[in-house]
Amino acid sequence: MIKKKDTVEFIIEDTEFGGKAFGRLDGVKIKVKHGIKGQKVRVYIKKIKKNLAEGKILEVVEPSPLENQETCTHFGACGGCFQQSISYEEQLKEKERQVKSLFNEVGLSDISWLPIEGSPYIFNYRNKMEFSFGDEEKGGEMSLGMHRRGRHHDIVTVDECMIMDEDFRFVLKTILQYFKKLEIPYYHSMRHVGYLRHLVVRKAYYTGEILINLVTTTQLELDLENLVEELKALDLKGEIVGILHTFNDNLADTVQSDRTDFLYGRDYVIEKLLGLQFKISAFSFFQTNTTAAEKLYMIVRDFVGEAQDQVVFDLYCGTGTIGQVVAPSAKQVIGIEIVEDAVEAARENAKLNGLDNCRFIAGDVRLKVKELKEKPDIIILDPPRAGIHPQALKDVIDFGAKKIVYVSCNPKSLVVDLVELQKAGYVIDKAKCMDMFPHTTHVECVVVLTRG
Repeated sequence: MIKKKDTVEFIIEDTEFGGKAFGRLDGVKIKVKHGIKGQKVRVYIKKIKKNLAEGKILEVVEPSPLENQETCTHFGACGGCFQQSISYEEQLKEKERQVKSLFNEVGLSDISWLPIEGSPYIFNYRNKMEFSFGDEEKGGEMSLGMHRRGRHHDIVTVDECMIMDEDFRFVLKTILQYFKKLEIPYYHSMRHVGYLRHLVVRKAYYTGEILINLVTTTQLELDLENLVEELKALDLKGEIVGILHTFNDNLADTVQSDRTDFLYGRDYVIEKLLGLQFKISAFSFFQTNTTAAEKLYMIVRDFVGEAQDQVVFDLYCGTGTIGQVVAPSAKQVIGIEIVEDAVEAARENAKLNGLDNCRFIAGDVRLKVKELKEKPDIIILDPPRAGIHPQALKDVIDFGAKKIVYVSCNPKSLVVDLVELQKAGYVIDKAKCMDMFPHTTHVECVVVLTRG
């Protein structure tokens, strides 16, 4: 009989959306993170209740027959792309199957599915990375990179990471070596002491513009001029257009700004997308895979369809990318986004693209939709991972739009909202998955609904 704190071995039978996998032993279903179907794993049992247990993989005893791909040097240690050992074709099959399973579980089974779209590039595709300073093991030398798999406080230096733009590797190495040489301490999130917290790097795919943001506490005062000169001297494929220094003394382990200083250049990059230009600032949201984002937005534009003489609401609009992509064929686009910096960028982007039929509003969608006098013909929803606040969804339904196009990065919250929309009389016309994140568990899903 399996008990808590036991160590057991079994074969991974199947996977679920979000990186969960499971196998069975002695009649008990055991769930784990980051398992691949067909692996034989050694697992520590964290908790068990009746015939369901949760465990942690201690070791992959035997790889899966599906694992036939070469992997990067950080694979297994880094908590990022654990599916890299599987062919990309197999990854797409699994993601599509997992999403359809989520739909079926809530009774959304009678749906016209279009085939999943893959990313144009499966390596060097990330245009933004957030790195953390720390150490790989307690008392070890300083590292800069991603969290170790299953260990929140351990940081793996990922200077050979294959999914990020190659210029990022040189920037990461330069900054890490600079501070190691000066013996500058990193910030200990448990003890709340230290200086170095995060490094955020963006690069526009089409223009090659690079923005670097160093995030520290205020516990030291450093002259960073020499670091700036070292970065500017790097032989990169892109061009550094801005270097920022953000101060953050908040206890939460997130990138946020108490104050941001300019060390060099400007605080944004310009990116091109489907014939439009977008100004992307240090803290505004933009899809992290530019070429895949173009495919995603073409799907959305196709689902929106003919919008002549129609009013389009773009809710949770970010920097207004989707709204501006559909704006040329719409009467008016109204976007709402809670991040003021992103809204300001959206307004500037609309001017940059000569779109005078776009209006962007800063605020909580849940509150701002109540203030709108216009009535939408089409609503585009692109909410954060948690989905739409129930009250905001009720207000969306009350608008009575003829068509809703829902773009989701989290199919789990998507299906919850779709059930409510269906209850309110909307019919799901078609759905399609778009993979923006090769080698990871994430996938985008686009659904078009019409008023029944």
